[in-house]
Formats: sequence, C-alpha cells, structure tokens
Amino acid sequence: MVEPIRSKRINDLANAAPTPQNTPASIANSYIDSHASEPTISTIEEEGMCHKAAATVAGLVNNPALISMMQQKFSNLVGRSSGYIESLPQPVRSRITGLKGLQKDHSDLETEFRKEIVALEKKYAELYKPLYERRAKIVAGAVEPTEEELEKGHAAEEEDEDEEDDDEEKGEEDEAFESPIPADAKGIPEFWLTALKNLLPVADTITENDEKALKFLADIQVEYIEQPGFKLLFAFDDNEFFSNKVITKTYYYQDETTPDGDYIYDRAIGDKIEWRSDKNLTVRVEKKKQRNKHTKATRTVEKIIPVESFFNFFSPPIAPDEDADEEASDVPDDLDERLQLDYQLGEEIKDKLVPRAVEWYTGEALDFDAEEFDADDLEDYDDDDDEDGDDDDEEDEEDDDGDAKPKQEQAECKQS
Repeated sequence: MVEPIRSKRINDLANAAPTPQNTPASIANSYIDSHASEPTISTIEEEGMCHKAAATVAGLVNNPALISMMQQKFSNLVGRSSGYIESLPQPVRSRITGLKGLQKDHSDLETEFRKEIVALEKKYAELYKPLYERRAKIVAGAVEPTEEELEKGHAAEEEDEDEEDDDEEKGEEDEAFESPIPADAKGIPEFWLTALKNLLPVADTITENDEKALKFLADIQVEYIEQPGFKLLFAFDDNEFFSNKVITKTYYYQDETTPDGDYIYDRAIGDKIEWRSDKNLTVRVEKKKQRNKHTKATRTVEKIIPVESFFNFFSPPIAPDEDADEEASDVPDDLDERLQLDYQLGEEIKDKLVPRAVEWYTGEALDFDAEEFDADDLEDYDDDDDEDGDDDDEEDEEDDDGDAKPKQEQAECKQS
C-alpha cells in the first residue's frame, strides 16, 4: 500500500544527519536561519549606527521575496557532492561501490515485493466486492439485514465496551436527543455524506451547498486498474444538480518506483460533471452592468468566478510538462501542496472510508484514526512558546489598529 507523497523541504534535509550529500543544505539553512532570527550586534560605538544596522537586517528578514530567492539559490546545491567521497582512498571507494551493488539487489527485491502487494490487494478487492454490494443495498433500503448479520453486528458492538454502562448512556441519549430521521425512513439517509464529513481531510472540502448534492450520494467504490493505480466511483441517485449517474476519478502511478519500492504518484483524471442549468456548485456568477460611452446603451455581463467545493475533487490540479518553460507557463505557487492534498484525499477515501464506511458514519473510526499517531510524529509542546505566539498575535492586532509598532523588536545595542 503506497504512502502519501511527502514534500522534502530544505529544513527537513538540514535537520537530518549530516552527510557529504546534504552538507550544502545545512549550510544554506544555517545562513538563512542566522538572518531570519532576531538580529544581535555586539559592539558598535554609535547608537544611531546600531539602530540603522538593525533596521536594515530586519528589513531583509521581513522581505519574503528575498528569503524565497535565497532558499531557491541554496536549494540548487542540495544533492551535489561535497568532495568527501571523492577524497577517500580507492580501496574504500571500491567497497562503497560494492555496497551500492547490494543495495541495487535489495531495491529490485523491494520492487517485486510491492508488485505482489498490489496483486494481493486486487485479489482481495474481488473478495470484498460482494460485501460492498450488500452494504450498498442496505444503505439504499433495497434489503434489510439478515438475522446472522445482526448477530455479528451486536457481537462487534460489545467487543470493546462494557455492555451495562453502554446501555445506560444510550438510554440517556435517547431521552435527550430527538432524531431528525423519521422512523419509516428508507435505508440509511445521508449515509455517505455523514461518513465523508467525519473523514477530516475530506470534510474540510465540503461546503453547505455541497451537502445538498452529496445527500444524493448512494455509494462509493474502488476499482484497481491494469496500469498501477486505482479508480474511485461515486454513484448518485437522480438529483437536481447534475445528470451524471456515476462520477469517477482515476489515480495513476508512475511505472518506476522509489528506492524503497513504493509507487510514485503520477497524475489523476476526473470525469466531467454535467451540471444542470444554474446548479454548478464549483462556480458563482457575478452580473455587472456596463454602459457604452458613445451610445449610452447598457448591457449585463456575467463573470464566472471559481469557488471552493468538494466537487473540485473531480478537476484535479495538473503538473506542468517537464519540457515546458516554467517561466512561460502559468504554474501556481502552491501547486506541489495542491497535488499532495489531492493525492492524500484519494488515498484516504480508498484506504479508510470505503473499507470501513459504517464506522466513519457512526464516528467510531475517529477514535481508531487518532490511535494511529506514532510517537515519532509528535513534537514537544512548549507553553512558553505558545504564550510568545499570543504576544505576537497581540502585536499584529495593534499594527492593524494603526500603531506603527514593528512585528519584531530591534535588538539591544551593546556598546563598549
């Protein structure tokens, strides 16, 4: 199972153990950090010169364009040899070359391992298919659960909870909470909408207008394709927003793998949504009147403005062609982040939502998801740092009110 793409930034490389290959990155960041931190001046005789120098450095630090340019320049050094390996004696270098040969054999085996995992996923996808089809029928109200299914469900509910305490809590909830769904409702209304809203990365993309359309979402399925990758299928009941019965999105991986054998995300392609008149949730229309200076005649012009929507998921960002001129092409500054988010959403739906949809509907999966945090992924939290951050926020608010107070205080001048 592939891991989400992780952006490798300069700071991440600099924090790694120093090696002959990442030494330039360390130098780059030490230089940038020394200029990005609070400036200090040790000995300057004249106070005026001290303040002038501090103000100059502060001006450089607060110039995002300059910092970005410096990072870009230094990032070009990442991966270049520092000359350390070339300086080693020939026998030592030959042994290193031999180790690389062993590593190549390991990478080949790792690639075969990943291929077998994908084949195994495809095999079990076929075994899961009847279960998913049965689930879709129960959600739609086409069938009711069997006695055997109910017995297994009750057993699963009682596995990790105290039955007596659970019954008391449920009794209190039943008295205090009135369900918005009528008792004679067909199937499980808004099943997939509720499940999507509990899957946090996806929930952040759902607007109130999207919910009106996602209420008609009947099923989500996953299909593995011949080329490395997978397809997500969103089946909808008849609705007033679009005519599509099924909207698909396909994720493709590159043919080659990483040195660890993982597949590399290549691109994604989504279906075109056939929106009905005035129902497109991904745009809003602004109408503006214009008058001809000469004839004085007026006309109404409509301007289409893109808006945030879950359905933008089916129009994924596209990476520029490697042969294209990056300066000439209109490439968004946050393209890498958008591509990574798009890949993450697809993986979350494939690996988490579809296999355990009922637990995302009930919210139980939120607890399981929280337990997946690894201790190595967590950072120490310093209350003092947080308090400092609050102070910075207060200073920002004062700046907004018109007080000419710099965001970063000048360094104290020490005179000899």
